[in-house]
Amino acid sequence: MDALRAFAILGVVLGHWFVTAFVAPGPDATDLHVTSPLKAMPELAPVSWILQTLALFFLVGGYAAAKGLRPDAPWGRTFARRLGRLARPLPVLAIGWIPVVAALSWAGFGGGTLHALVKLVLSPLWFLAVFVVLTALTPAIAALWNRFGARGAVLLVAATALVDAGRFALGAPAWIGWCTVLTGWLLPFYLGVGWARGGLRSRRTGAGLLAGGAAAATALVTFAGYPASMVGVPGADVSNLSPPTLAAVAFGLAQTGLALLLHGPLTRWTRRPRVWSAVSAANRPAMAIYLWHQTALMAVTVAAALAFGAVGGLHSRPDGAAWIVQRIGWLPVFALVLAGLVTAVRRFEKPKRG
Repeated sequence: MDALRAFAILGVVLGHWFVTAFVAPGPDATDLHVTSPLKAMPELAPVSWILQTLALFFLVGGYAAAKGLRPDAPWGRTFARRLGRLARPLPVLAIGWIPVVAALSWAGFGGGTLHALVKLVLSPLWFLAVFVVLTALTPAIAALWNRFGARGAVLLVAATALVDAGRFALGAPAWIGWCTVLTGWLLPFYLGVGWARGGLRSRRTGAGLLAGGAAAATALVTFAGYPASMVGVPGADVSNLSPPTLAAVAFGLAQTGLALLLHGPLTRWTRRPRVWSAVSAANRPAMAIYLWHQTALMAVTVAAALAFGAVGGLHSRPDGAAWIVQRIGWLPVFALVLAGLVTAVRRFEKPKRG
């Protein structure tokens, strides 16, 4: 499970570093707007199938939360500890960014650029809000699994399908789509709870979820007009993530099936001391990595703009192979800055003793 969580973290970080592009329309690199290479190069959509790993987060989160249900430990106390681990890093992020915004404003970055930067810092927090709500409801979700088993997953898929039908075919108001934030992400969390409670153990189940989810997602993209990208694309009429669509839910089922099939091999793999050390090292600062990886990207982007002006792969238009090669070259720099940020902030995120 720790290995799955580490892969999910890696997918989110690399995904954001690949699809988030700042463009300077002119020579002034302090005037930046956010776009995505997926907008100019839709043929890169398969990259999003590899790097969009949010369903894995909810799957592993449901599994871990269900394992924390014990008759001898009140859930309220267990949840409070989990909430502390999730919430403790947030003030550090806010305290760090307030002076940064002031400094960037003083340096000449415009309001539009500052808004884009702050939005990228805050946008990942929606995940935490949904994750906290589902974690708080773990006892109820476990009770639902005990009563309905896998049938409960079918009901969640059906609920998402009904919402999508209302949005896209029946003329319902667009806001009802946000109901799928609950149904869409509850599904992998629910399956994670079921997995922890002894369900979903067979390879046949994993293969069925992988094949069925992949086939359904492919059919929805090919024949029903859903976007091919599993992440949002600026300017697109529909996003598969904001809010989650039936295609994203089907894709999450395929990821769940793949996780089930990989569980045995990953378990054996992580028994190797060096592998386990690497997996453990990636999991310990998981929250810090999640909260600060966009800051690392933006720190490099802004520093380069101030020092050199517009730089290829950081401020150029993401519309060709040259940008892809340049961006890949910047990834180690992002990673180095992220490592420094994580090292700096982790000591403030640990609970006080005494």
